[in-house]
Amino acid sequence: MQRHHNKYFPIFLLPTLIAFTIAFLIPFILGIILSFTEFTTVIDARWVGLNNYRKAFTNQEFLNALWFTVRFVVVSVITINLFAFSLALLLTRKVTGTNVFRTVFFMPNLIGGIVLGYIWQTIINGVLYHYGVTLTYRQEYGFWGLVILMNWQMIGYMMVIYIAGIQNISRDITEAARIDGAGSFQILKKITIPLVMPSVTICIFLTMSNSFKLFDQNLALTAGAPSKKTAMLALDIFNTFYGSVGSEGVGQAKAVVFFVIVAVIAFIQLRITRRKELES
Repeated sequence: MQRHHNKYFPIFLLPTLIAFTIAFLIPFILGIILSFTEFTTVIDARWVGLNNYRKAFTNQEFLNALWFTVRFVVVSVITINLFAFSLALLLTRKVTGTNVFRTVFFMPNLIGGIVLGYIWQTIINGVLYHYGVTLTYRQEYGFWGLVILMNWQMIGYMMVIYIAGIQNISRDITEAARIDGAGSFQILKKITIPLVMPSVTICIFLTMSNSFKLFDQNLALTAGAPSKKTAMLALDIFNTFYGSVGSEGVGQAKAVVFFVIVAVIAFIQLRITRRKELES
């Protein structure tokens, strides 16, 4: 059996490996190379060294987008995971209609980003019109509009992951803790949260990566207005790359910086939460 497995394994692996190389690895390497060039198409690239990166880090719009994105990610990760975990705790108790509530909370995750952006733009502007303003009136309105949208879309998805983690906890452990006199808060702090840490790792990683990569919702909700102050990194890179002829290299350099930032932060987050899992 093992001999047959070793014999045919490369044959089944080859199509996936070819697809991965063509669709991801080659464009990824080419993208890094192009970030050091000035180009309009791949065949007319001219080497300019670190000039594109210099332009990117001296571009005020990029720095504003970076700071705006970091603030958005921090707020979104905290609020989404707190609400999702709280809902998971409520919906793992013996409450009538639990499955219905789980389905309802999960459904927003099935709606596409562009559609979701326009839906929430209509809802929030409908409220703000009563005060004579819109989402694009001030940066703060756009920021909290994006936070609300992201929470509404992601909470249900994270809730399902937390529910799976909570249901995986043996009832014998919690019952033994109750017999020993532990209260609900002590069980939550000493048993539930430590044993749900694998779910916490996954949920923080997913919410953080999705928040950093947010593009279509940002485009639909505010499109960066007012004056590109609500443009996140993905939208700023898009505007740079397609904004004017000759700025493609700078846009590509921003994309590489974006990738490095997300990869480093995700790696640090995974190391920290994995360590917490082992300690638990």
